[in-house]
Amino acid sequence: MIRDLPTIIHLDADAFFVSCELALRPELRGEKCAVGGRERGIISSASYEARACGVYTPMPTQRALKVCPDLIMLPHTSGLYGKVSRQMFDLCETLTPLVERNSIDEGYLDLGPCAFADGSVLEARVRALQARLWDELQVPVSFGLATNKLIAQIASKLRKPRGFVVVPPGTERDFLAPLAVGKLPGIGAKTEAALNARGVRLIGDILACGEAELESLFGSGWRGVLAAARGEDEREVHTEHEDAKSYSQQETFGADIGDFGEIERIAKRMIDELLPKIREDRKRARTMTLKVRYPDFTQESHGRSLAAATDLEAPFYPLVAPLLRAAWKQRRPLRLISVRFSGIEDGAGQLEMFAQTDEKRRRLAGVLDRLNDRGRTAVVRHGHQLGAKS
Repeated sequence: MIRDLPTIIHLDADAFFVSCELALRPELRGEKCAVGGRERGIISSASYEARACGVYTPMPTQRALKVCPDLIMLPHTSGLYGKVSRQMFDLCETLTPLVERNSIDEGYLDLGPCAFADGSVLEARVRALQARLWDELQVPVSFGLATNKLIAQIASKLRKPRGFVVVPPGTERDFLAPLAVGKLPGIGAKTEAALNARGVRLIGDILACGEAELESLFGSGWRGVLAAARGEDEREVHTEHEDAKSYSQQETFGADIGDFGEIERIAKRMIDELLPKIREDRKRARTMTLKVRYPDFTQESHGRSLAAATDLEAPFYPLVAPLLRAAWKQRRPLRLISVRFSGIEDGAGQLEMFAQTDEKRRRLAGVLDRLNDRGRTAVVRHGHQLGAKS
């Protein structure tokens, strides 16, 4: 598709989990902060001040505290991140109806239907949205504006935090050529090192290779890599529909994770993020599917259904470990994990024999959702702990 304006935006929230926590505790802004478990676990999000000291995700917490002894550890606030994510994308929909919620902290916007007269007006409106996200949610975001998803995604990550990069139409190749090959999606650290060893350091170097050399470098997928190096991408922005057929969340790790217990905890946290949304929409889910992705982008998944659909977290927690064992067959370190709920039904129709017990649990869950919405409590649902924030 030929575009006269860079109408595709990639939104990438900066240090999202930390930013959400700092919105509740603004006095900690500018400090070295991270979200994660103190005694065990990993860093799931680190402020840029902490990153400057060598803290990264998913570094083990104990190692992070050695690298940065004055690191301020913040616990996960259950329900907060999903709530802020929904508010963030809802605000995006005030600019354009075409919003793709790609993950909890990343997404795409298509401004094509907005019919902006020129680039300066378009850019001003996008900058106004970026400012509004900060003013109303206290969440800093980076934007990349381009003619397609690929270029917009790469652009959004170049000048974080609070980046704003515009790639004018027709300049895609020039924009990509001087960037390291690792900037292309799908080229991880190991692949980048192997390419560097063969003299391919920049994206422009890919364009200088012949077909035979490209095939030796990238195998049967060399045509796709070449198209990406040229800045070609025909994918459209896909919007979510009000009557969702599924609810999903995924997390891509900054470094591969091989610890079963940590992956299990992350999956349960995703359940905590997704179920409040299902309740909010007055839906129930019957099936949960867990997907894992390896560094080479191969992936496996496994799902299981309950006897009856529910909007409560508790019935799904026991499914996490067996689903993870079934999906994670190779037991190599993982690049990504996702949780998806399907078999979506309207809220009515609960089996009579469970109605009274589940209604009590639902009322409790609703109270916890409201408390988390106000930012007043931290609830670890799958740990059966309630803790008031200090």
